[in-house]
Amino acid sequence: MDHHLDKALRARADAVIPGGMYGHQSTGMLPDDYPQFFSRGRGAHLWDVDGNKYLDFMCAYGPNLFGYGHEAIDAAYVRQLGLGDTLTGPSELIVQLAEALTRTVRHADWAIFCKNGTDATSMALMAARAHTGRKTIIRARGAYHGSAPWCTPRPTGALETDRAYQILCDYNDIASLEAAVAEAGEDLAAIFAAPFKHDAFVDQAEPDPAYAQRARDLCDAAGALLIVDDVRAGFRLSRDCSWSRIGVQPDLSTWGKCIANGHPISALLGSNAARKAAASIYTTGSFWYQAAPMAAALATLTLIRDTDYLDHLERIGQRLATGLGERASASGLGLRVTGPVQMPLFLFDDDPDLRKGFCWSSEMLDRGVYVHPWHNMFMCAAMTDDDIDQALNAAESAFKVLKVKGPTLPPVAKMAFLTASRS
Repeated sequence: MDHHLDKALRARADAVIPGGMYGHQSTGMLPDDYPQFFSRGRGAHLWDVDGNKYLDFMCAYGPNLFGYGHEAIDAAYVRQLGLGDTLTGPSELIVQLAEALTRTVRHADWAIFCKNGTDATSMALMAARAHTGRKTIIRARGAYHGSAPWCTPRPTGALETDRAYQILCDYNDIASLEAAVAEAGEDLAAIFAAPFKHDAFVDQAEPDPAYAQRARDLCDAAGALLIVDDVRAGFRLSRDCSWSRIGVQPDLSTWGKCIANGHPISALLGSNAARKAAASIYTTGSFWYQAAPMAAALATLTLIRDTDYLDHLERIGQRLATGLGERASASGLGLRVTGPVQMPLFLFDDDPDLRKGFCWSSEMLDRGVYVHPWHNMFMCAAMTDDDIDQALNAAESAFKVLKVKGPTLPPVAKMAFLTASRS
């Protein structure tokens, strides 16, 4: 594929953006032949600045639920732009959206809106500490809860004090969770929980219902709050909080990514138990009251309520997972497809430094399919059976290339950050 415009933009970016880019688009995070810059998206597809088209299984790292450029959602957004977006105060849509979310999510009695998942998780942390008057939180080792100093996986520039009063446990390990609660003693403010184990670089795992219920019981016994961080998985696994699938309701939940199908809004939802504490903390942002994303979120929630999108995601996700496993096995390769089928992760056996993963991902890209070598991916409602056929055909061809190249693959360059993030 031709990437000459992308390369030119990278050179310009390197002069004016530290490192050339930041976050999950930083240098070395993806194979070197992956495009950095994109020009447009439609449905389940992306076009890079050089005009190359991709079936996109990253879905903008999660926000694309119903398809890029969804007409009804974007029309609601544009209509509100014509009336007003960033105003001196919120529009009535903030009340309508809070009402809609509290009708949709069973544990929620109230909502606070922000812009990013990190905003929501940081507000949850503050609300839990305000509610309990305590400091210590427990979270799972390797789990991602945002990029603020208290939780960033790359702590350069963060102080030890920023990350103080935290105890790590192992996800789905009841004994480890109980030991962490015992260590916290009377200072336990909250247990943070991912909806499932979706750490980077390692196989994903569904939550053990016994582990989730034990987290709920331990919080109740200690007078602490249970927080489910649903920023990544919210509304992809359930029309409710993700842990509702296993019968466990949190006190607080954090939301973002797809709740407005890519328009910038996130939320903290909570039960009445934490209402007073949520009202007592001070967090805000100049753009947190924006009305147009709230209009998009209301349109998205209508589709979540009225369409069969969830069944569709499960069906095509299962087709993809099953088909990849069959084709990898036929090629003599060990490929593990783990996690919920709506949010799959692909990892190769005997691939500790991701050589196979990077090679196969590049071969998929060359065949017009955008996958990720170490991060979970996302299905979107705009994907069709023809799209899944395209992905499986591309995978079969890419597996054959990998089988030939495998023994001579060079080490993946620039993996220091990735290796450090595993610890």
